[in-house]
Amino acid sequence: DGEVHISELKNGNTEMFWNPTSEVRRQRLKRHIVLFEEQTDFESERLWQHVTSAINKGDQHKATQEKFVLEEEQRSAARERRESGTEWKPLLFRHDAGTNEWHYKYEDLRPWDPLNDIAQFEKDGILQTMERHLSTRMSNHKATCINNQITRHKRSAKDCRRRKTSDQPSNHSQNTESSCSTPESVQELSDDDGKYLGFESLCAQCGKEMNHLKEIHSAVLSLQKAQQDIHR
Repeated sequence: DGEVHISELKNGNTEMFWNPTSEVRRQRLKRHIVLFEEQTDFESERLWQHVTSAINKGDQHKATQEKFVLEEEQRSAARERRESGTEWKPLLFRHDAGTNEWHYKYEDLRPWDPLNDIAQFEKDGILQTMERHLSTRMSNHKATCINNQITRHKRSAKDCRRRKTSDQPSNHSQNTESSCSTPESVQELSDDDGKYLGFESLCAQCGKEMNHLKEIHSAVLSLQKAQQDIHR
């Protein structure tokens, strides 16, 4: 986003290679970072702030000194852990003993799917991909909600039969069961099973996620139309 010049060493001439216009600067992707005062001590921006400041001022000697201070603190901390037998457990990386390399725990190496993938974002150091289609997590959550409602329905019906049985003589117990009966089979469920079983709608989280996905779907369709217009 800044000027780039090409210098010819033979004759000392310098010419402009790249000079972004104000329009180009406005179109660049916005950088989203955690506020400096909210960062922890090991966040890169906070940890390297003095090195960065020296580089921006063009003071390479100061930058080298600050870098040495950081590295020496890390070496000292490592020595203290070895002496005390404290094991260092990284939160976001794992060590491959075979290759002696560190790998990000949550890396997603699958190709980007423009028809399904909407955006990639970071939360608490974990990279995640927002998708158009209902995720497996949501599907499992929906199934759990339905199963929980079925269990509550069965328990309610069982309690109702027990109360009716205790209130009525034994020869009338069979007649009262019909007032609190449950469907004979609840093994096969569809999207409308909640209505069929007389349940209320799924939990608030499911409804919120579904509405969110609908909004995302509409936004994606709008973007796809814009892309088609651009290509045309």
